[in-house]
Amino acid sequence: MEHMITLSLSALQVAILVSGPVLLASLIVGFGLAMLQGMTQIQDFTLSFVPKLITVSLVLALTARWIGAQILRFTIE
Repeated sequence: MEHMITLSLSALQVAILVSGPVLLASLIVGFGLAMLQGMTQIQDFTLSFVPKLITVSLVLALTARWIGAQILRFTIE
């Protein structure tokens, strides 16, 4: 039972670690766009969706090798 709890905790830590860069980049871009939309009063959905989509895709492309290595390391351990 204790092994299952330790394994679950490790899996959760890896999931948080791996999702961190993507979520942080999306948060920063979303906040910047919200500020821009607030200043210009433009309330277009695609104005916030497209840059976040591009940012998430770019971050995933740049960190894919690291993400794979982290998941592989967890699987081996």
